[in-house]
Amino acid sequence: MYDLIVRGGTIVDGTGAAPFVGDIAIQDGKVTQVGSVRANDSEARNVIDAEGKIVTPGFVDIHTHYDGQATWDSLLTPTAWHGVTTLVMGNCGVGFAPVAPGKQEFLIGLMEGVEDIPGTALHEGITWDWETFPEYLDSLDRREYAMDIGTQVPHGAVRAYVMGDRGAKNEPATAKDIEEQASVVKEAIQAGALGFSMSRTIVHRAVDGEVVPGTHGAEDEIFGIARVLGELGEGIVELAPAGIQGEDMSAPDKEMDWMRRLSAEIQRPVSFALVQHDVAPKDWKRLLDLCDEAGEKDGADLRPQVSARPNTLLIGHQSFHPFSFRPTYMAMHERPLEEKVAELRKPEVREKILSEESYYAIPQMKVVVQMIEQGIDKIFRLGTPPNYEPAPEESLKAIAESEGRDPFDLLYDWLLELDGKQLLMLTLLNYSDYNLDAVKTMLDHPRTAFGLGDGGAHCGAICDASMTTSLLAHWVKGRTRGPKIAIEQAVKKMTADTASLYGLMDRGTLQLGMKGDLNVIDLDRLENALPEIVNDLPAGAARFVQKAHGYEATVVSGEITFRNGVPTGVLPGRLVRGAQSA
Repeated sequence: MYDLIVRGGTIVDGTGAAPFVGDIAIQDGKVTQVGSVRANDSEARNVIDAEGKIVTPGFVDIHTHYDGQATWDSLLTPTAWHGVTTLVMGNCGVGFAPVAPGKQEFLIGLMEGVEDIPGTALHEGITWDWETFPEYLDSLDRREYAMDIGTQVPHGAVRAYVMGDRGAKNEPATAKDIEEQASVVKEAIQAGALGFSMSRTIVHRAVDGEVVPGTHGAEDEIFGIARVLGELGEGIVELAPAGIQGEDMSAPDKEMDWMRRLSAEIQRPVSFALVQHDVAPKDWKRLLDLCDEAGEKDGADLRPQVSARPNTLLIGHQSFHPFSFRPTYMAMHERPLEEKVAELRKPEVREKILSEESYYAIPQMKVVVQMIEQGIDKIFRLGTPPNYEPAPEESLKAIAESEGRDPFDLLYDWLLELDGKQLLMLTLLNYSDYNLDAVKTMLDHPRTAFGLGDGGAHCGAICDASMTTSLLAHWVKGRTRGPKIAIEQAVKKMTADTASLYGLMDRGTLQLGMKGDLNVIDLDRLENALPEIVNDLPAGAARFVQKAHGYEATVVSGEITFRNGVPTGVLPGRLVRGAQSA
């Protein structure tokens, strides 16, 4: 008896080969036939008619932050709505293990500050039944999910665990500290961690303002810990890089230097976020060239992580905007959206809000609002379906100038569109040229890894877990402002390529013997929905979520987990421990 037969779909198998029409059979959780399946439908527990649809391997999302959510949520939305059948968490040096007794609060504050996950939800949702990293994996292993999950061991947690307050406050590590950290990381990799992650950017700060433990760690600490991956011959080093810091243009070169030496020495991949920055809009290309040089000259395996669209800040009545901290608006903050919108449409209320000054109880929000106010040439309506590559003439500044209006007068009106659910995006990164041509070059490069979706994180300001959908809906199907990407290339980028980077050689392609994870997609209908705020986290905490249209079925280990975006209740997903052989 087969688990599943998928009939007559256009198979994009993840290898980069041209699509072809055929059937797929899955038995005992693995692909057993590809091409023509002669068995009768009665010989399978489930049959999907995929005629006119594309059939892809399940997507492997390597950059998420579900470290807390995975302890209470089996679905792992919003990532689960976007064709992902395996995710990797524990990125950017933050996570919840190991943890010394009584230090849980510190790790919550770290995650809340760095990844904008409500601390109230983490306090309410996490049941701490571990101390060591292996015990954390055991806790995850006792749960069932709609997809497979794997995790990395985070430097921030390791450093705080070993060094206590000295580690949390980023004091220099002694030789003994380094040795103990290396031992903890080795134990974690041997127990099933997929890699070791770090944060090197001063942008990542805990709620108390302190940067992630290890941000300023010296080279002897980084190399001393990472050498255990070379010793074991498995695992990846992942980091949020320092990048350009103000006027300091030398940071990327210093970082590239130690990353290439580290990868060459331990013979393991080193993966880091790569984006286009307005301060140096061509520097990303130079860094890509240096990755090639490091591979050719030193044998280093540097794998920049890239995204499918701009890195944005979402602005709207569901999140925040330049009027959020003006007295009249603040007085109606708690009112339901429908009531709020009706009030905001009154001419006298509009005039009053537009004339008021803002009051900031949280000083950091003043910086955010100033960033919005100074970026009116990079603010666009997101719309429905969302458009992540708008033309420069569609910006708030351009339209205000064309209509002879004050830009914030116009912004007020934009925020009331779609019954107040309209979202505006401030394009922070990857949009220096007001198009995504740079992103396409990054996606085309053979060394880059598709990631940076940040599923589970940045709950109140960003919603990028839908990157996988964008890679197909925008780059394969919908792009009008430049060249597209071939479907076989796009699918390979987020299946075989991401799986192999993390040593998950049993998935990522629809070939005989591979894990039976796949998507059946109506490409004509595929699109992202507009993000929306829901209060479904523990303690009623809010987060942005984003659904998609066009996923007819998502399958994990031969079991249908989602039908047209609706969970079936089947939970075949499990913890992935370490590298997996084909």
